[in-house]
Amino acid sequence: MILKNRIRRTQEAMTQRELDLLLVVGRENLIYFTGLTQIECMAVLIPKEGEACAVTLWLDAAYVQQETGLITYGYLFPKETVASKVVQCIQKYGYDRPRIGFERYYVDFAMYDALRQAFDESNFYGAGDLFYKVRSIKDEQEISYIKEAAAIVCRGVDAAIKAVRPGVTELDLLAEAEYAMLKAGSTGSPFRPQVISGERTLLTHPCSSNKQINSGEIVIIHLGANYQGYCAKMCRTVALGKVPEEQVKVYQLLLEAQQRAIDALRPGVTAGSVDKAAREIIEAAGYQHHYLDYVGYGVGIRQSEFYPIIGKGRTEIIQAGMVVDLLLPTIYRPGIGGPRVTDVILVGDRSNEILTNYPRQLIQL
Repeated sequence: MILKNRIRRTQEAMTQRELDLLLVVGRENLIYFTGLTQIECMAVLIPKEGEACAVTLWLDAAYVQQETGLITYGYLFPKETVASKVVQCIQKYGYDRPRIGFERYYVDFAMYDALRQAFDESNFYGAGDLFYKVRSIKDEQEISYIKEAAAIVCRGVDAAIKAVRPGVTELDLLAEAEYAMLKAGSTGSPFRPQVISGERTLLTHPCSSNKQINSGEIVIIHLGANYQGYCAKMCRTVALGKVPEEQVKVYQLLLEAQQRAIDALRPGVTAGSVDKAAREIIEAAGYQHHYLDYVGYGVGIRQSEFYPIIGKGRTEIIQAGMVVDLLLPTIYRPGIGGPRVTDVILVGDRSNEILTNYPRQLIQL
């Protein structure tokens, strides 16, 4: 029933876009429409009306149909490929000149070539934004998975914090965190996790390194966990020993901006208004030139879902059931580094719930 509801909502969105069919091949959307996380060599076709179907290797076809309830067609490799079988299935739907939407970043050349040989190329449309919008409202099952992932990532952050001391390396701390999360049930990080320290905290997407942690530095612990295909992430800042007063001031500023954004996050408002609530705090303190143009985005099967994007001037309407990550940016300024705090928030009808339930204050050791 859950999968059928997801397909029904998608078909409603397809009607608005005047699409006849959606081709699903990206792993994230396959998880969404099948509930299967161990997926290889597979596609799903969703018509604007009627039953969706799956295409997979013939050896897996019976299993996929049993687990998903989708009509499933198996292809015989190497005589057939997933692409050739997809073309056959599209033809079975009976459209003369079907308007086909697909995820432009996930369709490989073999699939695209098979489609353009069989159908009019002018009727191909990128539909990645449609998928993100449909996925932005989480059902109860999705929320339960994200909550579990959030509990797991809290364990990882806690393990890393307990291991912070002078002389250990960033990678030492990351190893403690990753081990704790795997033991708690995570199937791996949804992004490259980060434990960084000192001046390296100015970097936006760094790798953890063999740099030793020193007294008088801040340590950024930015981790993610995955449970049943769904993600949660969290970032905390540790001050080891006495750190510069401005670093403490900046962290308190970010914490205030985050709380303002959380308070502004409610059904019916625009994503831009949530960003503005946080941005006003940063601008009033004079740091606007060291700050990014967005403060958050959706979280779900991806750690960064691109609907909604909570940024300057964004017009997406916040709705109950969305799950977002706030507060993404830091204040990037040499000499200060980049103290950070971020949490996963569930938007409710009357109030929000911080799913990453871990103290948000600056952690001073």
